[in-house]
Amino acid sequence: MECSINRRGFLAAIPAAAIVAGCVPGAKVLDGNWGRFAASTDRTVDHSAWDAFLSRYLVFSADGVNRIRYAAAASADPMILRPYLAKLETIDPASLGKDEQMAFWINLYNAATVDLILQKPSVKSIRDLGPLTLGPWDKKIVTIAGTRLSLNNIEHGILRPIWQDVRVHYAVNCASIGCPNLAPRAYTGANLETMLEQAAADYINHPRGFARIDGKLRASSIYDWYASDWGTQADILNHARRYARRESAALLAEATRIDSFAYDWALNAA
Repeated sequence: MECSINRRGFLAAIPAAAIVAGCVPGAKVLDGNWGRFAASTDRTVDHSAWDAFLSRYLVFSADGVNRIRYAAAASADPMILRPYLAKLETIDPASLGKDEQMAFWINLYNAATVDLILQKPSVKSIRDLGPLTLGPWDKKIVTIAGTRLSLNNIEHGILRPIWQDVRVHYAVNCASIGCPNLAPRAYTGANLETMLEQAAADYINHPRGFARIDGKLRASSIYDWYASDWGTQADILNHARRYARRESAALLAEATRIDSFAYDWALNAA
């Protein structure tokens, strides 16, 4: 069974016990000519505007959570990311090589998400941008190759089903404390593999990813909502062990199951 409402909304707004097992956003390629790549990998996309924004407004917090100075950015210019997003809208993703295109979609998703917050920087959670705390994920907000797309379209209709790489969950950021960190620089075809690996390691080795609570293993809800992307709980734990270091490695080495899941929807604002 497939939910019509995404994880970043209704699933987090109701008790976990009320969620039917297997009811998660489906990863299905959107209708259209998505999933085509250029044979040549020569073409690159200029993400310098996104890099400049991140350099100015992203804050490395002491607790290990990357935060954005939304209020400061909105005060300076709430439309600051619009020229960058408009530039991305002129690009046909099919003209890009596979790695460059994945980087394109990740940056588009993240910049579009930040842009949504900049329009209402006083919100306490991104879920407040939609009715009934459902969030903005189904709203069509960008036009790529002549098609209006939502954040859900990008994540669940393009990134997840086409690349089938679980590390995408560590790369897309939903402007929340519980989410994997927003990367401090743009993804590119050249740095994609390195940044995906770093994003996975950063999250898995942070208490948001895995933690011992009252002697039991608690994991991020992304491993619950998207369990099928990894497989069984054993597959999730084996995946996490690949990246675990020090305390996290010791915690996961002895784990045989995940006892609970949690997620913090508070805005990742500095």
